[in-house]
Amino acid sequence: MDARALLAPLRDLFFPPHCAGCGVAVDSPWLCEPCRDSLEFIKSPRCEVCSQPFSGMLDHFTCSNCQDRAFFFTSAIAVLKSAGPIREMIHRFKYNGQLWLAQPLTEFLAEGLSDERLDQEPISLLVPVPLHPLRKREREYNQAEILARTLGKRLRLPVSDALKRVRYTETQTHFDRRDRMQNLRDAFTMRQNMRVQGNRILLVDDVFTTGSTLNECARVLIEAGAQSVHALTVARG
Repeated sequence: MDARALLAPLRDLFFPPHCAGCGVAVDSPWLCEPCRDSLEFIKSPRCEVCSQPFSGMLDHFTCSNCQDRAFFFTSAIAVLKSAGPIREMIHRFKYNGQLWLAQPLTEFLAEGLSDERLDQEPISLLVPVPLHPLRKREREYNQAEILARTLGKRLRLPVSDALKRVRYTETQTHFDRRDRMQNLRDAFTMRQNMRVQGNRILLVDDVFTTGSTLNECARVLIEAGAQSVHALTVARG
């Protein structure tokens, strides 16, 4: 038994594990029971394209937001609604440097891999949504890249930084769908000497909001020769 295993009981006595959602001491990994019970997993009925959940609808349908749009990704799979503890975890991971949250967030992300929309197209490559170099310098890391690499290790699949963000755009938070699309036009490109031809790509990010960022990334990958692109996010905003 190594030293870390021997010291684990002593560590937990003085520094008990805490809930990633509310901070209370917990016996089980990551979340206390109330926080775990408050998670809202996205299940059918939900839009086949963007995973927007609905009530009182057929199991398989396309929502009105997606019916009039041509997406370059085949589907965008989101595991949870962006609310409560999961929204707080993502915010702390993304903006507060709490990188230890990558592990529980990746565990949630991995649950999306069982989605039937991926059944007929086994993934061959993971690609994270990139940050502009200036924004990455400000934040010191790209949360999507950390999630993709953590998931890639779990799946034993390659991860490629194939995409590059070449335009420093304003934050998307305050834009509507049309303005988001305009804001992102030509914001991404392929990195030099990167090849994605023939790959079935899983595009990884933390949150799906309108899909504009994921769609623009998927467009670049498809035009570079990717066979297909699906998107996977922890949460749906």
